[in-house]
Amino acid sequence: MKVIICGAGQVGWQIARHLSGERNDVTVVDSNPDLVRRATDTLDVQGIAGFASYPDILDRAGARDADMIIAATHSDEVNMVTCQVAHSVFAIPRKVARLRSQSYLDAIYSDLYRRDHMPIDVVISPEKEVADAALQRLSAPAAFDTEHFLDGKAQFLGLRLTAECPVLNTPLRQLTDLFSTLRSVVVAIRREGTLFAPDPGDQLFAGDDCYLMSHIDDVTRTMEIFGKTQTKQERVVLVGGGNVGLAVAQALESRAERIRAKVIEKNRKCAERAADILERTIVLNGDGLDAALLKEANIHRADAVLTVTDDDKVNMLAAVRAKAEGCPFAIALINDPTLVPLMGPLGIDAYINPRATTVSSILRHIRHGRVRGVYSVGDAEAEVIEAEVLSTSPIAGQRIRDIDFPEGVLVGAVLQEGKVMRPTGALRIEEGNVIALFSMTKDVPEVERLLQVSIDFF
Repeated sequence: MKVIICGAGQVGWQIARHLSGERNDVTVVDSNPDLVRRATDTLDVQGIAGFASYPDILDRAGARDADMIIAATHSDEVNMVTCQVAHSVFAIPRKVARLRSQSYLDAIYSDLYRRDHMPIDVVISPEKEVADAALQRLSAPAAFDTEHFLDGKAQFLGLRLTAECPVLNTPLRQLTDLFSTLRSVVVAIRREGTLFAPDPGDQLFAGDDCYLMSHIDDVTRTMEIFGKTQTKQERVVLVGGGNVGLAVAQALESRAERIRAKVIEKNRKCAERAADILERTIVLNGDGLDAALLKEANIHRADAVLTVTDDDKVNMLAAVRAKAEGCPFAIALINDPTLVPLMGPLGIDAYINPRATTVSSILRHIRHGRVRGVYSVGDAEAEVIEAEVLSTSPIAGQRIRDIDFPEGVLVGAVLQEGKVMRPTGALRIEEGNVIALFSMTKDVPEVERLLQVSIDFF
């Protein structure tokens, strides 16, 4: 499939990396030649330097026979005009735009913008995606990564194992015997920076990042078995009152259960804007690294701190400072994946990667057929894929033990007749079942073959 990606920044580069890795014909367009050069030097993509909204630039990028255009520049206006030109001039069938301004988002999701007036098929709001991810992290504070699958009946969890974990040094196959009624499966382990799908004989060690798929009713029990306790988040401090922090604060205000939130924002204008919009949230103007200001925000009484400024290092240091002042749980927004290994030594409990959440959102929105959901794990190292099993699929009618899955693929859960089933070897996969699979990125094409669906776009 031929895809044009407009914008070669962090989001555009990550999308290009993902799509080109799945053997799509990708062309990257950006007004900054250095960013275009970085993309063409590091990825299997073509590059065009120029303004994405210009028809001649899109023509050079191959818009006349493109299947999709993804407008992910830093300008909402450029992204919208690009989609309009792609529609009116080149009739590109699928158009995706990244939009940040809430004003545009409100208009597009209302009756003000009809399909004929603003031809955007999929709107991606990075701030909304990050805010949603932050809220999920707050709902499962013992997990550093989490996502829901199978109509919310199963939850994917990332847990960092400590020396207190009761099941350390236990082969995974023994966990099945020890907890025969537990509807949870270990689908991946990250050890010393390497992510892999484990074998039944593999053991868990302190320091491992363990990824599990659990029945939603068994999440609390799963946490306890792996040495984690769930605590209710009633007081939250947000460091950063920009688009992301504001979206999280608004979401917290809209919840039925009362959550007391405070926002710390260094920029006075941003702080004033947040104070005007928020109704029940206290906004403090100042530096989130200031210990005195953190004390004023009662950080020692907070259940969690969420650092979401536009600077990774500030987010990490603010999280460390908040924990030093007595906050038990810290979540940091981290754009640069190379900084993630520092989380453990710094004592940061969880992180949110905006690029990963945006890529996951795009994959979720624009893949078609029987694929119902996709979640990107780590730095696009793996995916959790949710798909309906077709009658033509090679796995239909087979027991799990008899299916020739690649080494990097594990079944996390199966939805049969509305019930989430634990994926034992004896479980038979039937037509119409919905299956949630963990797959290393290199094995996605084989998953595509086994599911007999095209995991491609539009």
